[in-house]
Amino acid sequence: MRRTAFALLACLASWLPAASAADPCPDREAYAPGRALIAELDRIVAPGGVQEAYEVEVNGVRHWVNVRGQDRDNPLLLFVHGGPASPVIPTLWQFQRPLEEYFTIVHYDQRASGRTYRLNPPEAVEGTIKVQQYVDDAIALAEHLRQRYGKRKLVLAAHSWGTVVGMHAALQRPDLFHAYVGMGQVIHVRTNERLSFEYGLARARAEGNAAAVAEMESIAPYPGDAPLTRDRIVIARKWPQYYGGLSAFRDNSDWFFQGPRLSPDYDDADRCAINAGNVFTLGRLLDEFLEVDFRGVREFPIPVVMFMGRHDYTTPSGPTAEWLRQVRAPYRHGEWFERAAHMIPWEEPGHTLAALLQHVRPAAVEGERAAPAR
Repeated sequence: MRRTAFALLACLASWLPAASAADPCPDREAYAPGRALIAELDRIVAPGGVQEAYEVEVNGVRHWVNVRGQDRDNPLLLFVHGGPASPVIPTLWQFQRPLEEYFTIVHYDQRASGRTYRLNPPEAVEGTIKVQQYVDDAIALAEHLRQRYGKRKLVLAAHSWGTVVGMHAALQRPDLFHAYVGMGQVIHVRTNERLSFEYGLARARAEGNAAAVAEMESIAPYPGDAPLTRDRIVIARKWPQYYGGLSAFRDNSDWFFQGPRLSPDYDDADRCAINAGNVFTLGRLLDEFLEVDFRGVREFPIPVVMFMGRHDYTTPSGPTAEWLRQVRAPYRHGEWFERAAHMIPWEEPGHTLAALLQHVRPAAVEGERAAPAR
């Protein structure tokens, strides 16, 4: 199936297939032996560990949840994936195992995403694809997890589109979280669009790529005053990512987008549901997403740590660094990843773990030792 390389909405999204989401699902049975090896390598055998995958109803929608960790006593970390509708569960095998020695990590497929998309008929979520609904889901899931695993609070981490959900959740319910970690953070969508476009056009001109220059100039000025349609966004995303704005120093991210083929957590129908969920959510979220603007947030109620890819031109890191300099918070830190673009945990997994251990885990461990709030 031919795919076009771009991420939509200025944050990470699935590569949409040229064919419709209703087409027959490709048979990936040839990958089964590799999946079996990965499943065995990833199997958690430590007596105090946890390895669970289950569905739970959250705000009227059945959500798919994945929980992994080598020690239940470790801090609990809830990860909000990007997209929209680009779940992380099918690529956990690529980066997560070392993190599981220090955190119990929870991923969930958001409403209309991945396995959650398959668990619910479309009419169950129609009319609910709104930013605040995703925020409400994250908050409700955090409350469920806190009770299920006996924790006072969680670490809240988010990537790309998920940072919109995560920021709102942290601001609305700071009592649930020890800290917030934004990766590929969205601060102001329209600024991100402009910076990304300018980078792609500058690189194309410098490389003498006449086709890319002509394509990008066809939508200039961007974003400008013209409507930010799907077609304009696709063109604007295409070339910055070709020049390493999604995966640093790479002209594609096949390693990620085809990674679910080797996932022991997803079957073929689940993998196809990634595309189907993306198609379902895109138009319903686009207008609201384009208005996201956190520049006015001057006070943050919990420790905030931002992971920023030096080469990220999907959600450019400059606005995040600028926001972090002016915000007041109990603790704030910006961590630069010099060999990463947008896919920080995948591109620099060792650095990701080191930064979490230095700037996040101590506060979470200390917070769990504190007396229960009265």
